Amino acid sequence: MTYIARAEGEPMRPPAFVISLDFELHWGMSDIVTTPDHPYVRHLLGARRAVPAMLDLFRERHIRATWATVGYLFAENRETLRRFSPARRPHYTNPVLDNYRLTIGDDEASDPLHYARSLVDLIAKTPGQEIASHTFSHYYCHEEGQTPEDFKADLVAAMAIAKHAGHQPGSLVLPRNQVDEAYLASIREAGFHCYRGNPQRAGFSRHHRDATWRRALRLLDSYIDLTGHHGIQWHNLKGDPLDIPASMFLRPRRGLPHLDAMRLRRIKNAMRRAAKRGEIFHLWWHPHNMGDDTDANLRDLAAIIGCFQSLSIEYGMRSMSMGDVLMRHEQATTAPSTT
Repeated sequence: MTYIARAEGEPMRPPAFVISLDFELHWGMSDIVTTPDHPYVRHLLGARRAVPAMLDLFRERHIRATWATVGYLFAENRETLRRFSPARRPHYTNPVLDNYRLTIGDDEASDPLHYARSLVDLIAKTPGQEIASHTFSHYYCHEEGQTPEDFKADLVAAMAIAKHAGHQPGSLVLPRNQVDEAYLASIREAGFHCYRGNPQRAGFSRHHRDATWRRALRLLDSYIDLTGHHGIQWHNLKGDPLDIPASMFLRPRRGLPHLDAMRLRRIKNAMRRAAKRGEIFHLWWHPHNMGDDTDANLRDLAAIIGCFQSLSIEYGMRSMSMGDVLMRHEQATTAPSTT
């Protein structure tokens, strides 16, 4: 098998299949779900069944993945949350975005949508899984009413509560992929060494008021190749913290066989192109995306992993977490030149 060097004198690096998950439970729909009897609660609770099932699949197929976890989910109880919550908090102009307004239960048993320490521990015990951060409070970097100081306080709290649970996250995923370059220094100072950026394609930069055409383009692009394959060349990785851009979002099944088949074909074609070119393909989703129709969604995930395994044999593609990509990048950039 042959690895492709992407720049003259650069050490050989294999194509990579990277998975990152935004592990957030209630925060995935906090602007929609406002009552315990809301129809989407069943959908969110389904994520608690989907996470162990995904971990079983990852363990069986030797898949490495990054789990970007909201800080609240590391807590055992309300007292832990109180102790680690930052004194400085954002004051979003839109109060619906303020996650500190939420009514939080006493612990995981009484409030399984806002605590998930047992699932975090299960993820950490599964080989190849990286515990990362999704900020403390599901923080929105592009929304009006928050400041750089608020953001820094949130990240400090996120790191502290993760350490309390026995983890030292080095990777960060920002909610809604709202990356603000002015905040990169705060990310680095808080101890994070890499983050998930956005694809460098039209329609994929994230803004607090995403235009309808942007959302429509991203939706259509999940089924039809409108913007390219979004593979990432190793030598294009840059920044401190390192920007590891997303390639595609794994949307849940629609229950329409032809459309669902188009979605899988789109992802597999992009993966194959990345493997052929020695690139990184970075797939992401939320556990709650598989909270409904879980078995069918897991079959689709298994099919994607099966595609990766074929590409691994044919092109040497490797499964990597975001932390693995960071380590491989650092090794390559510090290695003696081969020229």
